[in-house]
Amino acid sequence: MIAPWLYLFLAAWGALGTVTAASRGRRPPSLGALYFIVAWPVAELPLHHIALSLLATGLFAAFGVFEHWQGWAGLLLIVPSWLWLVVIHLRSLKSQAAIDRGLQEGLGARFFESIRPELSTSLKAGAPFSSWVRPFRLHDRARVERLRDIAYGPAGRRNRLDVYRPRDAQRGCPVLLQVHGGAWVFGRKDNQGLPLMNEMSRQGWVCVALNYRLSPKATFPDHLVDCKLAIRWIRENIADHGGDPGFIAVTGGSAGGHLAALVALSANDPEYQPGFEDVDTSVVAAVPFYGAYDFLEHNGVKVAESSKPSFVEKLVMKSSPTDEPRDWERASPIRCVHADAPPFFVLHGSHDSLVWVEGGRSLVAALRQVSHQPVVYAEFPGAHHAFDIFQSVRCVNAVNGVATFLAWVRSTRA
Repeated sequence: MIAPWLYLFLAAWGALGTVTAASRGRRPPSLGALYFIVAWPVAELPLHHIALSLLATGLFAAFGVFEHWQGWAGLLLIVPSWLWLVVIHLRSLKSQAAIDRGLQEGLGARFFESIRPELSTSLKAGAPFSSWVRPFRLHDRARVERLRDIAYGPAGRRNRLDVYRPRDAQRGCPVLLQVHGGAWVFGRKDNQGLPLMNEMSRQGWVCVALNYRLSPKATFPDHLVDCKLAIRWIRENIADHGGDPGFIAVTGGSAGGHLAALVALSANDPEYQPGFEDVDTSVVAAVPFYGAYDFLEHNGVKVAESSKPSFVEKLVMKSSPTDEPRDWERASPIRCVHADAPPFFVLHGSHDSLVWVEGGRSLVAALRQVSHQPVVYAEFPGAHHAFDIFQSVRCVNAVNGVATFLAWVRSTRA
């Protein structure tokens, strides 16, 4: 009798994942991380879940589970889940329209005409069928070379970086700096941003992924200082790897999105460049994914009015927003926007339960009020946090959109 109960349990778990993936998962806010864990793989791989569910149903049928009520109860949960998974997949296909709309609104309806022909020929649109079947094929070793664990600062393993470059790299390739996420307390350089870096390397970019010091051992702005130390290394050394030290863009997701935005908005600020104040740490463009852009107001909660210290207060800032408001404001990209900000491309998912989409919208609105440069925004319907980790439909569309945006930046930059 174990098989019928096991099938019912798996069916219930699958139905829970489907319902969670289809919802925003905001109530209660304290369960945002749990919502994400359950929803994320389902939201990005709905067709794979249908295939596994069909396979499991066939195997359990061979064990006679439908001779028991638990089997039929499980089937009553699974069949509606299949229908919803198809809806979730169709929603993911709308990410291409979100990219197209965002680029046209931010750069102009005829922006593509500004892209140089030699750059536009390598640009892509839409997710090929191969990405639906093999989403975890993240490395392109045939065309992309990876150089590992290069020291860029004094903090040992946390100050190491990897370089991704085309195997046939010429000199003077543009450079993309990738900052990993992980809530400022975990994560590493080789487990995020891989689809983007491999595609950009195929298109002639040199990509740099860095480790940085993590909290609670590190206290902000240590994380940001390390990002700027990596830029110093790029300025001084990237030409030896085929890169152009004068053309650096920055990207990152979640905490990495927060840091990427701050890198772009705090160029050459001596407070964040101790001992290397004279180094040019400006970037030509910023592409933050689903970042936390306001430390003082997160997911609809004003941090200073909260009854208990937040995660960021205890582990990252290690100070009170009431006692040190300037530090908290300077750690919040939305409060650091200015007229000379570089071009931005902000990407966020409408169903993000960890960092609500309103934060991305607010950063875009603040930038558009003051920045002299274009601000592009793409909001993906139904997307949760971390939609770009492996090659899902949304990830591939996002990568293609970022490549198009950066090609436009290259073409229009004097």
